Amino acid sequence: MVVALIISCEIGFWVLLAAGLAVRYLLRMPRTGAALLLCEPLLEVVLLIATAIDLKNGADPSAAHGLAALYIGYTVGHGHRTVKWLDGHAAHRLAGAPRPPGPPRYGMARARYEATLWLGTLLGAAVATGLLWLAIRYVGDPGRTGSLEQWTHTAWRVAGIHGLVALAYAIWPKRPPGGTAPGPGGADREPARVSR
Repeated sequence: MVVALIISCEIGFWVLLAAGLAVRYLLRMPRTGAALLLCEPLLEVVLLIATAIDLKNGADPSAAHGLAALYIGYTVGHGHRTVKWLDGHAAHRLAGAPRPPGPPRYGMARARYEATLWLGTLLGAAVATGLLWLAIRYVGDPGRTGSLEQWTHTAWRVAGIHGLVALAYAIWPKRPPGGTAPGPGGADREPARVSR
C-alpha cells in the first residue's frame, strides 16, 4: 500500500505542477495557478498520514516506510527548487519572460551552487531522519524497527556522498576552456537542471 501511495504522490506532484503552470500561464490565472502549486505539500502530508496509519494498524516497518520518509525528506529539501526552476522555464516559454539563467559552469561560483544543492540534501536527510525516528518511537518495538534505522543510515550516506561531490567542486574548481576567466553577465552559465 505504501509503495503504491509513494508512486501516486510522485505522479500527483507532476500532475499538480503541470496543472498549476498551465493555469498560471496558458489560462492567465496566476493566483489560481499559484494556489495549485501550493497544494504540492499536501501530497507529502497525505503520504505521512497514510504511513502512520499503516504502522498503527500493525504493519511491520519495512523498506516502503523508510522510502516514504526519504521521499518526503527529498521533497522538502529539493521540491521548492524544482518548482521554481520549472516555473521560470514555463514563464519563459509561455509568457515571454526572459530565459532563466542556468547554474554557473566554472570556478567558485559553481562550487557555491553545488554547496547550495548539498544543503538541500542535508535538509532532506534531517527531515527523513526525524520522520524515521518518530516512526521508531511510534512503533516502540526495537525488534521491529531495524529496517527503519537502516534507512536513517542510508539518508546520511547519500548526504555524505553528495557532500563529497560538492566539496570536490570547491577543491578542484572546473576551469573554463582555454583557462580564461568566466565571461561577464553569466556567459559561464548553462541551462538549469531539474533537482528532483
